[in-house]
Amino acid sequence: MCFTLYIVYKGATKTKNIKEFALGNGFSPVVVGLSLAASITSAATFIINPGFVALYGWSAFLAMSIVLPLGLFISLIILSKSFRKYGSSIKALTLAQWVGKRYDSPFFSVLMAFFSLLLLTFIALICVGLTKVLSSALGADELLVLVCLVIFVFGYTMFGGANSMIYTNAIQAILMVIVAVILLTSGFEHFNGGWDAFWAKLDTIDPNMSLSFNEKSPLFRDWFEVIFCNFIVGIAIVCQPHIITRSLMLKSDEDVNKYLAVAILVETLFFFVLFAGFYARIMFPDLLNEGTPLKMDGILSAYVVKKFSVAIGITVIMGLIAAGLSTLEGIVQSLSTTITNDIIAPFTGLDENSKKLPVINKLVIVVIAIIAIVISYQQLLYPNLSVGILAQNGVYAFFSAAFVPVLFGIFVKDMPKQAAIGAAVTAMIVHFSVYYGQLTPYTTGSIRNPAVAATIAILSAVFVGIALWVILRKKMNTQTEL
Repeated sequence: MCFTLYIVYKGATKTKNIKEFALGNGFSPVVVGLSLAASITSAATFIINPGFVALYGWSAFLAMSIVLPLGLFISLIILSKSFRKYGSSIKALTLAQWVGKRYDSPFFSVLMAFFSLLLLTFIALICVGLTKVLSSALGADELLVLVCLVIFVFGYTMFGGANSMIYTNAIQAILMVIVAVILLTSGFEHFNGGWDAFWAKLDTIDPNMSLSFNEKSPLFRDWFEVIFCNFIVGIAIVCQPHIITRSLMLKSDEDVNKYLAVAILVETLFFFVLFAGFYARIMFPDLLNEGTPLKMDGILSAYVVKKFSVAIGITVIMGLIAAGLSTLEGIVQSLSTTITNDIIAPFTGLDENSKKLPVINKLVIVVIAIIAIVISYQQLLYPNLSVGILAQNGVYAFFSAAFVPVLFGIFVKDMPKQAAIGAAVTAMIVHFSVYYGQLTPYTTGSIRNPAVAATIAILSAVFVGIALWVILRKKMNTQTEL
């Protein structure tokens, strides 16, 4: 905490306006690459998602640690250079501003800013994950831990912005690498008889644990859920403010390749941390910890506390905290900047150099913090299987709406704003209609799969975007001929 506050103090002295809060003063590709890897990998990857693997086995690991990252890396490589090139030329601070300037539509910028409020669900996921880890390790009350956590993290993010976040993220990434290695090697004794012996242990617990498709799970039942949906989601997941805008923090275009190489290499290791979910299930075959039923979100925390000695346990707990803080900082920083710069500023007539905006931004962070505590506590008490379902539903809806505007904005020069707006609105409507309307077999019952709703939403948005682009382009050509 002291070290973080020192870095924040140094960063705050370099932050004079909302632009420097959002993008900083330019950083090396290695530091930004580490920051991106830490920011993509949140408490979901290190704390929550291993619980899915512990419950549903190889099908969950295949979906979340292999297929989804593959789509994410392909998309990151394709989109980063072009987004940075256009973003730098128009001086965009946020994804919403980038979209608004690209399509010359202040309305579109405000619309995407309001859509980004869905990222509050992801903030709740991280807060819940960190609260589970800390309360389990300290034996403390969850509400007290949650409130202290939010006050600390939101408090220091309020002052440092990008100038401190990039460096705290890089340090957190290094700690996360150490912890990833510890977690992945913590179950090596289970391989004494080779891979066959390892899978035999899991099959004894549940024969579905070693299957690529787990028919008894609510999320990983067949190739459509495991392969197709997670690959599409992986491609679109890059279109989040704290991910896609990270390339704007580099000093020059020449740094992009090194930045991507560092980020992808480190991120691959982080995604494989989910394998620790198998070790946890072997330790808790009946999902009971000393007679107490384990909630999915608390499985890895229980494993860490029971598995490791005090010294190693403290190191691992610090790494899990770092995994949450890195993404939490990024989302709070990007979401508060979006609200301040793309919602409040246009309605108050303030520009990005105004001295009032940094003050307003701090007040926005306070409001986000209060909302985060309320949502997180509700999820601690009454999760629908996992807070991960809530977060996926919100975040997937957002990047489903952002995907076509970003993709077409980069690669289609004459994309009309009406087509991009139509695609974004379509994605939002389709996603929530499929999910809450229970329009498919995958989105029925008490536990529904947000990845399926997002996949259908993304494909619908692409179809609508292309259709409107063709129709409007023909109409424009006809008018030109007349």
